[in-house]
This record gives sequence, structure tokens and C-alpha cells, in this order.
Amino acid sequence: MARNKGNSETYVRPIRRLLIGIMLLCFFGLFILWRIDSPRVERLRAGLVDKVVPSFEWALVPVTKTIGMIENFQSYQRLYDQNQELRNELRQMQAWKEAALQLEQKNAKLLDLNKVRIDPRYTYVTGVVMADSGSPFRQSVLLNVGARDGIMDGWATMDGIGLVGRISGVGQNTARVILLTDSNSRLPVTIQPSGQRAILSGDNSIRPSLDFIETPELVRPGDRVISSGDGGVFPPGILIGQVAKDPDRRLRVILAADYERMDYLRVLRTHESERITDPGALIIPERVDPQSEIDGIEDTGQSAEAENG
Repeated sequence: MARNKGNSETYVRPIRRLLIGIMLLCFFGLFILWRIDSPRVERLRAGLVDKVVPSFEWALVPVTKTIGMIENFQSYQRLYDQNQELRNELRQMQAWKEAALQLEQKNAKLLDLNKVRIDPRYTYVTGVVMADSGSPFRQSVLLNVGARDGIMDGWATMDGIGLVGRISGVGQNTARVILLTDSNSRLPVTIQPSGQRAILSGDNSIRPSLDFIETPELVRPGDRVISSGDGGVFPPGILIGQVAKDPDRRLRVILAADYERMDYLRVLRTHESERITDPGALIIPERVDPQSEIDGIEDTGQSAEAENG
């Protein structure tokens, strides 16, 4: 076995050296061939490339695929970095969007307060809603205007579009507003165009009900509901909402005021109505003595004659 191994090494070494020498000679020849600057050698090089390179396309496939994978990985890395930047920008844009929406809502409220046309006999004070009662049994809000601004109990409040409620409790710097949705709220209203009178009753829901309608058959969903002014508590003609029917076929009112976004409220300064001290005088006028009336007529005639004379 040792002898055979030695013989194989004796034949392999010269062959290996011969192959290495031939390869080095070929490489040197190719180097010399590519370095020669001659038109004939240039044509030879071109023909050699045309013959050899197409047959080696299969050998270039792994290199091409590897280069493509490296480029794709780099492009994926760039996409990942861009995605992270876009995510950060999206978070910032969402914060700016929320701020813009809040400013837009406040701007819309202020624009509504400026655009609404109300009775010129009534002036108003605009206050900021400071807090909500947050109770399911009481619907009210707190305004930052009070007695220092001349606010009085019973005055109507609106958000610039529709009636919201009335003042119920005034402090020096704040005032409490009982909303129309409160269970203690009762308001006489007029339904247009039928002219039916009714009572708007709050029941702590977003849609208060209509009670004591004169002729319910004349009232249809979509009719406008305005304040009637009966009792002198609320000014007449202020928009409240539209009539709607619930699943129980009970008539309710979809309020025009936006109760979910009450930032500002307008308090209407209502002029005091005439106070009646003697209710009986409205039915039976005060009796006048006939003799005194005749004497007054005679005195008037004598004074007229004296002036003519």
C-alpha cells in the first residue's frame, strides 16, 4: 500500500505542475493579448469575446442574482427608513389634524354666533361653557358669565343656531343653564306651518317629547318647532328644532342646537314684560261716574270757548 501511494504521488506532482504552468502561460498570454494595441489583435479580441462570453452566461447567473439580492436588500432598507419617517410624520399630522378640527369647530361656532339673525329688540352676551353637570338625572352646563355681566334668572340661551335652555341660578361670575333636555324643563312651543301649540318636555334624552298638542293630526315629521313666547319666559320665534317620530310613534323634537359640542352659548337679554297688578281690570274695566264724565266734558267746552274768544 505504501508503494502504490508513493507511485501515485510520483505521477500526480508532475501533472499538477504541468497544468499550473499551462494555466499561468494561458493567463499571461491573455494578458499580453489584451495589452497589445493593434487593429488585428483588436479584431481577434472581439471575435474571442463573441465566441466565449455567450457560452458563459450560466456562470454569470449566480453573480447577477447575488448582485440583485444586495440591491433589493438596500432598497428594502431605504423603504423601511422611509416608512419609519412617514409613520412619524403621520403621528405629527394626526396631532395637527386634531388641533385643526378643534379650532375649526370653535371657529364654526363663532361664525354661527355672528351670522344668526335674531330679533333686534334683544341683545345678548356670549359666554364660554366651563363645565357640564355630567349627571344622567340633570342636564345643565356652567357659563363664565354672571351677575357682573347683568345676567338674570330665566333668560334664554342659544348656541347661535337653536335654543339650548334657560338660566337657572346666577352667581357673581358664573351662571347655570338648564338645558331643554332636562327632566325639569317645560317650554311652550309653536309648530310650523300648522301653527299648533304644544309643550316641549325634557326627559333627559337627546330628543325631548312634544306633549299637549292641540291637533296631533296636523303635525308631521319635519315641521319646524319654535318658541311661542307664551308666559313671557322665552322670546317668541327662536328656532328649537324639527318634529320627528320615535319607534313608539311618539312625537319628539330633533334639536337644532349641537348639544355634543357646546363651546359657546349666547344669553339673550329679555326685556321685562308689563306687570299686571290687578288681573280683574283686564276683564272688567274700572267704573266711571257718569256725572263726573259730564262735568269733564263741560269743562273742556268752556276752556275751548275761552280760547276762541
